[in-house]
Amino acid sequence: MTTPKRVLIAKPGLDGHDRGAKVVARALRDAGFEVIYTGLRQTPEQVATAAVQEDVDAVGLSSLSGAHLQLFPKVVEALRAAGAGDVLVFGGGVIPQEDVVRLQSEGIERIFLPGTDTREIVAFLREKLGLEG
Repeated sequence: MTTPKRVLIAKPGLDGHDRGAKVVARALRDAGFEVIYTGLRQTPEQVATAAVQEDVDAVGLSSLSGAHLQLFPKVVEALRAAGAGDVLVFGGGVIPQEDVVRLQSEGIERIFLPGTDTREIVAFLREKLGLEG
């Protein structure tokens, strides 16, 4: 039996809305991932520290506040500074389409927009983390 892949779900910044993050966390858990949820109002450094401490394979970031261009890249920077630059980072939330390419160029592997079927997120992680169907 293989160890389940570990995914940290985080809400960086002051955004206080976490329903979507919790829906994604539950979908990943139900799909066999081990999920750690950091809770609300985390700094990028807190997210990176938790990712290292929990030895995760991926970090999922959620933003509904409009601060994604500042916060998501800072999480990637903090992960690299902590020696965890190989951790897969993905994000989601209310993010304008024109910001998606910029975020991807700054180390966010994929952005999921509102209305994304959670099965798409599960399939993405299975593919990127080398898991079967």
